[in-house]
Formats: sequence, C-alpha cells, structure tokens
Amino acid sequence: MFISQELRKTNIAEYLLYMWQVEDIIRAYGLDLSRLRREYISRFELTDEQREDMIDWYGNLIRMMREEGKTQKGHIQILQIVTQQMAELHELLMQSPKFPFYSAEYYKVLPFIVELRSKGSKEVGEIETCLNALYGVMMLRLQHKEVSASTEAAVKEITTFLGMLSDYYKKDKEEGLKFEDD
Repeated sequence: MFISQELRKTNIAEYLLYMWQVEDIIRAYGLDLSRLRREYISRFELTDEQREDMIDWYGNLIRMMREEGKTQKGHIQILQIVTQQMAELHELLMQSPKFPFYSAEYYKVLPFIVELRSKGSKEVGEIETCLNALYGVMMLRLQHKEVSASTEAAVKEITTFLGMLSDYYKKDKEEGLKFEDD
C-alpha cells in the first residue's frame, strides 16, 4: 500500500506492475482477507495504525476484484484506466513533433511489440503489451527461471521506453505537457 502510493506519484509503469503483483498475491491467498492478514501482512513491521490501513486497503482491493469479476485473472478497472491513460498519452506524444526522442525510442521498441503481439493477444494495446512483457519477465525472475539474452535485450529497450512514457505521464500530471506550439 505504501509502496503503491509512492510509485503512483513517481513512476506510473512501476505502479501498474506493482499493483498487478498485488492482484496476484491476493489471488494466491484465495481473496481471503483473514488469511492475507495472518500469513502475509503480519510479516511487515508496521504500527497498529499502518497495519489497519493496509488491511483496509487489501480489503477494498478484494472487494473490487470480486465485484469486477477479476478473481481468477485480469486487472481491476482503476488499473485498466491508468493503462488507458498511458496509451492515450503515448498517442499524443507520437502525434506531436515536439517529442522526437520519444518517437525514436518507440520505433526502437516497435519490433519487439510486433513480435510479442504476434504471440499473444491482438486485442491488447501496445502499452499493455509492453507492461505484460515486463511483468512476465519479472515473474520468471521471481521463479528463478532463465531469461534468454534476446528477451533481456527486448526488456532493456521496453524498460527505457516505458520509463520515458512514465516520465512524460508524471510531467503531464504535474504541470501539463504542450503538444503543439502555442
């Protein structure tokens, strides 16, 4: 909870990846708040107030996942909206001549996106495809599975690209980006 609050302010892509992991943690505990409290939350060194806040936060996420039918897979609506906002900002950045470095980075990543989309869901947008790739590699690493050199190279480029998009997202939220000459 505390990590998500900080990431939401500083790096929106990392925030989404973190929250996807939280959704998976909740699923691993069977969407059972009592079990989460006993077996997971209890491991953190927290004040009583922080612990109660965390329990409330997980409880709200569990409620949303149940209400939205995301108990087995998928992402809750608030995370889908953030992903969509990132995709919309990406489109604005690509349409504007004021962001040539962003466009250049996108075109470096595009072959990886095309390859990933050919293997996965065609309905998923480019930004979500990039996020899915990073999340998948993160899960492989957590399971101590090998990641190929070509995948590592793709992840490096995707990370740079999403980092740039996250920086622009933050700047747009804080001060607003200008996409055209005024």
